[in-house]
Amino acid sequence: MFQVVFYARLGKEQGHFDFDGVVEGICSKMLRRHPHVFGKAEFADDESLHHAWEQSKRREREARHGTAAVASQLDGVTRALPALVRAEKLQRRAARVGFDWPDAGGALAKTREEFDEVEAALAGGDRVELGAELGDLLFAMVNVIRLLGFDAEQTLRGANAKFERRFRRMERLLAEAGRPDPAALEPAELDAAWEEVKAMERADA
Repeated sequence: MFQVVFYARLGKEQGHFDFDGVVEGICSKMLRRHPHVFGKAEFADDESLHHAWEQSKRREREARHGTAAVASQLDGVTRALPALVRAEKLQRRAARVGFDWPDAGGALAKTREEFDEVEAALAGGDRVELGAELGDLLFAMVNVIRLLGFDAEQTLRGANAKFERRFRRMERLLAEAGRPDPAALEPAELDAAWEEVKAMERADA
């Protein structure tokens, strides 16, 4: 609440909006988007309700842009979001109009196709193209994660935490063995230590 009041005050000082306007806008949107709650509208099923909801949001986007020609389902997905979160939101918006894979199998096949394209770009030596293909691969993986019912940001956070836990344990293991500087070891030695940590985790489980 402090943040809402704070930003409303800044907006008022800059002549853009004030707190009353913020509250009025929220209330108007609630009334507009929920005619079945605040009005007399009736919907036969959840699908009809969802369709009316999307139509209401579409009209809002068209009103903001002034013309239907430039309005998009993707309007409103802010660029300030973390890339993984934004990718998932863009995909969900596109899915609302049926632009989606029927299941995770198709999305997974797409990641294999994107992986092949990464390998081709790597062999071609064009770093601009390689960067673009790597981005496509990440975007495709977000699709797989989303369609399997997971959150891309959370799954990556989990992977980060697992990697950090294992790496720190590997460092402790090496230090206990009298080899405290991983940088002084050969890659094969680091791989062996890493596999030992994974084996220890399996034994702990």
